[in-house]
Amino acid sequence: MEKFIPYEKLSKKKKRESDARRRVVWQISPVTRRPENPKAYNRRKAQKRMDSDSVPLLF
Repeated sequence: MEKFIPYEKLSKKKKRESDARRRVVWQISPVTRRPENPKAYNRRKAQKRMDSDSVPLLF
């Protein structure tokens, strides 16, 4: 049985091995996803509108 050593005191090599063991490919993303708020200001949407409006004025 191995003696317990705190993570902070492990060598760089042992830390990498420990991290690799913990790292697992998730089947489902653990990040909570929420729908966009339709009332909130969206900068990307506003930028697209300006681009589409300015194109006819140039010609």
